[in-house]
Amino acid sequence: MKNNIKVWRAKKDITQEELAKKVGVTRQTINAIERGKYDPSLELAFGLARFFDCMIEDIFSYEK
Repeated sequence: MKNNIKVWRAKKDITQEELAKKVGVTRQTINAIERGKYDPSLELAFGLARFFDCMIEDIFSYEK
């Protein structure tokens, strides 16, 4: 799954650590998601979308 969390973070001018605290995960989790090493749970994906005030599809895209 591809994502553009780094772009969304840049728009809000926040660090991985700040985002992690806002959505209740560790900085390492945000880092792993950004690097494509970890796919978030549906609950976390919704939490990220809520934080960025967008749809999940704006952040994540599935590619085979």
